[in-house]
Amino acid sequence: MDRDSHSEDTLSTLVLENIKNKLINAFRGTAESRADPKDLETQGCSVRPLSVSRSYQANEELRRAQIDGAITWLRSELLEMRTQDLQLAQTLLGLNTEIQRLRRESFGGLEVEGKDQQ
Repeated sequence: MDRDSHSEDTLSTLVLENIKNKLINAFRGTAESRADPKDLETQGCSVRPLSVSRSYQANEELRRAQIDGAITWLRSELLEMRTQDLQLAQTLLGLNTEIQRLRRESFGGLEVEGKDQQ
């Protein structure tokens, strides 16, 4: 279980690092398009589609990053649920074993008393 937990943690870390890099790249692209207002004036309308394209691209990267973040959160929640499920299963098995032991002791005592009375 520790090995699975460690691999899930590593995977989550890699996914989060990827999201961070995507966000940095997405916002770097929009910052570059805003950084040169002189170029916009000199090049006229031909730059606007590029700016819109970068904005669309940044929005797509942000949307993907949000989806990746949601998937990472779901994975961590599922991993936590799996851990809780295993703990619950162990508890139930322990309780079942204890109930069976108590039944054997209880029925064993009754059978002995019943034989003594006959």
